[in-house]
Amino acid sequence: MSKKRKLALLAAAIAALIVIIDQVVKIWVKTHMYMGEDREIASWFHIRFIENNGMAFGWELGGKYFLTSFRIVAIIAIAIYMYQYIRSRRNPRTFYVVCGALIFAGALGNVIDCLFYGLIFNDPMPPAVAQFVPWGQGYETLMLGRVVDMLYFPLVEWQMPDWQWLSAVPFLPSAGEHCTFFSPIFNVADAAVSCAIILLFVNILFFNKK
Repeated sequence: MSKKRKLALLAAAIAALIVIIDQVVKIWVKTHMYMGEDREIASWFHIRFIENNGMAFGWELGGKYFLTSFRIVAIIAIAIYMYQYIRSRRNPRTFYVVCGALIFAGALGNVIDCLFYGLIFNDPMPPAVAQFVPWGQGYETLMLGRVVDMLYFPLVEWQMPDWQWLSAVPFLPSAGEHCTFFSPIFNVADAAVSCAIILLFVNILFFNKK
């Protein structure tokens, strides 16, 4: 088996594994926890169930149809780029193939939520948990499903001093405000994309400046 074929199979295997893990975790959380429920695994790690209409870490950009369409276009573009990279390069690097597979899997994992979760899940009021429903009888239509997030890492928490002048300093928390680092709640798909981007930046800055 040629190296290019091995890399293609490696990329497919990584993407499939990430998507499966991502969807298994999301479905378990959605069907076993109610909206807003928080389960403390450790002081620095919680499983906190939320949903969002936006991109990674709950960011929002444009309307829901735009976001879902953007994700679909991104998935197709990444797949085409990966295919061309492996096919056209004389000696494609495993590192770039792995990063590309992580980004592809992360984008695909979240687009599955947007496309189908609104069709197959109901949307009960807490403390009831969501259940599967017949196709098309869920809480939304195609492309309007919400992305499930659950990974929360409040690594450091502190209370800002009650100094009123702090409120006037740009980019600083207000006086007396309770602060948390790291506060975003995300999912496995988000983590895959973020890890790949960090690895690419580190590689460019320190190992492959050309």
